[in-house]
Amino acid sequence: MEPARLYELFPSPDWDETDSSTPLSLLNETDRSRIKAKRQAIREHFDAYAGRRAYWEHNARAYHEDQTRYIRFLVPEGLRVLEIGSGLGNLLAAVKPSYGLGIDVSPEMVTAAAQRHPTLDFRVGDVETLDLDETFDVILLADVIGHVLDIQTAFRRLRRVCTPQTRVIVSYHNSLWEPLLRLCEKMGFKMPQPEQSWLSPSDITNLLFLADFDVVKVDRRVLLPLRVPLLASFCNRVLAHLPGFRTLCLSHYVVARPRLRRPERPYSTTIVIPCRNERGNIDAALRRIPKFGGRQEIIFVDGHSSDGTAEEIQRVMAFYPGKHITLLTQDGRGKGDAVRKGFGQAKGDVLMILDADLTMPPEALPQFYEAIASGKGEFINGCRLVYPMEAQAMRLLNLFGNKFFGLAFSWLLNQRIKDTLCGTKVLFRRDYERLAANRRYFGEFDPFGDFDLLFGASKLNLQIVEVPIRYESRTYGSTNIQRFAHGWLLLKMTVYGFFRLKAV
Repeated sequence: MEPARLYELFPSPDWDETDSSTPLSLLNETDRSRIKAKRQAIREHFDAYAGRRAYWEHNARAYHEDQTRYIRFLVPEGLRVLEIGSGLGNLLAAVKPSYGLGIDVSPEMVTAAAQRHPTLDFRVGDVETLDLDETFDVILLADVIGHVLDIQTAFRRLRRVCTPQTRVIVSYHNSLWEPLLRLCEKMGFKMPQPEQSWLSPSDITNLLFLADFDVVKVDRRVLLPLRVPLLASFCNRVLAHLPGFRTLCLSHYVVARPRLRRPERPYSTTIVIPCRNERGNIDAALRRIPKFGGRQEIIFVDGHSSDGTAEEIQRVMAFYPGKHITLLTQDGRGKGDAVRKGFGQAKGDVLMILDADLTMPPEALPQFYEAIASGKGEFINGCRLVYPMEAQAMRLLNLFGNKFFGLAFSWLLNQRIKDTLCGTKVLFRRDYERLAANRRYFGEFDPFGDFDLLFGASKLNLQIVEVPIRYESRTYGSTNIQRFAHGWLLLKMTVYGFFRLKAV
């Protein structure tokens, strides 16, 4: 596509006055003219600075390098990506999309971007009149939201190009930095900006909610936007993530998803039951699992039991001819290995884990199904720390450990997690397949499987929701948990997670 023709091929950046969904149609002629004048001034401003945009980005390269690094962390390669306010197109190119489309109000910026990145598509246009007949996996709005005159209308327009799995990523500046940023502009250290709105993460979250989006997580970054050896790395990768310092960070990032709606047909489910020496619980598990959703599949994964668990599963399968039951034997050791084996064989739309000790009542599984089927979340985690527990259900030291790791992981994942170690976790098979494909980022060192799934869900920006359960005492067998050895391993995994999820 020739850069000189880009502007002609895209709709006019003026609001459509005949579109009743835009507030402009409700304004009088004077206000309408004033808004058009503001829009024209913004366009002319960025046209005027397009020739020196590369110079300004080089001056602020420490900031742009951090932004690019974090956006690349959030956006896997090979996706369909739309960037609003794409400027020179460098950020869009950095995420290596399978198809990348950049929209910018400035024809000069679009021409420069098309010359720099000929494999990407750039068009002149305005997000408030966006009219595309295609959808995207990711939509980026990096440092542009304050220049949009009607943000709610803009988000409604973006909703039209989303799939249920699309993620919208909005980055913007902390208003506490406004005086310093203005001073840097006057001193020539920063590209001058026109008048803009200064929005907090709460403001952006509210506007996304009004446009039918749910916020998945919010993060804050960059305390020192300068290239100072050692000091910048310490401030931006460690100090910036600590309580108190977070509120002082220059940038905040909001990740959102379209609000999901109930599907036209029930989801099929696969319930994976890892088991090792659980012979006395097998029949009870099958009897107590209720019917819900569409087709239901139950996969037992035996961990080389010595008490006849596998033989018991084979025996009772004949007594439940109406249930689709499969028995697998895991290849390695640990619950995580068993879950991966079961999920790898699963056919259901929704994947569930049910611990064979039945301390999580099987009768509660429909609540997990309802949470994911109704669109409340995309990764449903059980929580044992809300309702009173039965006596001996959890030792005091284990309880304290679970509370500590809940706080630690809420901080790590930027989503509320009260109980990281509850065995019952539910997610869509399509998301698990993406998680498994991305597993090399974290490695396969988690013997429990809980953190493998939680880390992976966070990396994919899945919305995590907890379902409280009543934790019951074990009636057969003994726990496989080694409190001190496993506690030390979990602590090491928390530190590892910090460097893979926070200090990126």
